[in-house]
Amino acid sequence: MQTIWLGGAAWLAVLRIGLGLWWLESWRHKDKKSWFAGGGITWAAGIADAHRWPVVRRGFDRVVRPRPRLMAHLVAHAELALGLGLTVGLLTPIALAAGLLLNLVYLVLMIHDWAEQGQNLMMALVSAVGLGAMCWQGWSLDAALGWFG
Repeated sequence: MQTIWLGGAAWLAVLRIGLGLWWLESWRHKDKKSWFAGGGITWAAGIADAHRWPVVRRGFDRVVRPRPRLMAHLVAHAELALGLGLTVGLLTPIALAAGLLLNLVYLVLMIHDWAEQGQNLMMALVSAVGLGAMCWQGWSLDAALGWFG
């Protein structure tokens, strides 16, 4: 593979680090006080209530709505963990798979909001490419520790 300036593994590391920073920004821009008080879940509940797919409404009602504080913490801390893990390259394949799953959940929930879909689709694509290309091989703690071959 010929590349300009950096080698292939280094460019994949740049992509991984960029995705990590994107997750950190998702975490950073949340109004934590409002979010943890249930504001984020209240917002998501309105989207779920109007969703065109009954399975999404039922799933939200069964899993998320009864646990708004837990789910608010789960979402925010997942975004923080993904951001940190991908940025430094720690447990990278796990972070990529978890991030891909979270983006797909966001994608299904936000099916009506096309502006939001672009972000979720791009993040999911970067996660899939990172997994397939084993982007933890360069500039990562995983590589330094000899994890994940």
